[in-house]
Amino acid sequence: MSDARRIAAAFQEAADNFVKLQEQAPVVAEAAAMLIENLKAGGKVMFCGNGGSAADSQHLSAELMGRYMRDRPALPALALSVDTSALTAIGNDYGYEHVFARQVEGIGRTGDVLVGLSTSGNSANVLAALEVARGKGIRTIGLTGAGGGRMVEACDLCIKVPATRTNSIQEMHIAVGHLLCAMVEDALF
Repeated sequence: MSDARRIAAAFQEAADNFVKLQEQAPVVAEAAAMLIENLKAGGKVMFCGNGGSAADSQHLSAELMGRYMRDRPALPALALSVDTSALTAIGNDYGYEHVFARQVEGIGRTGDVLVGLSTSGNSANVLAALEVARGKGIRTIGLTGAGGGRMVEACDLCIKVPATRTNSIQEMHIAVGHLLCAMVEDALF
């Protein structure tokens, strides 16, 4: 296959995935409403994930804390993957599966929202954070791939994007995240 045909096929696959993603529109709308309600009530949004999902967590929290499309007051949002001292201390003392859960335990409050990103839906440390969140009355949103893994049962809402390859899942996660940020900005400002 020529490079041009390979590229065209990759773009077509992405386009097909996004067409299928429309089926998740009701869940995305519910997630946006949950975030809007939380922020209106003075809560914060926490994000967690590993690898590329950690990067997406940072990206989306920055869109809320800084700005997405318009100048406006900052919104309380943070990615639990950015504090290397906390990550390494918790990982060393308790195990890597607790790096997000301990942070949720320490800074999460009833009424906050935790957004967990996992392409498989089975990341042990994200699942542990969701469990702690549920115990503290923190509402939870999951972003996963097709099927959703164990996060389907662990989250109040689970947005299962229709892909199985990590790169395709992550492309859709950031698109969904951007849409959520836009909906929050539109509702609050």
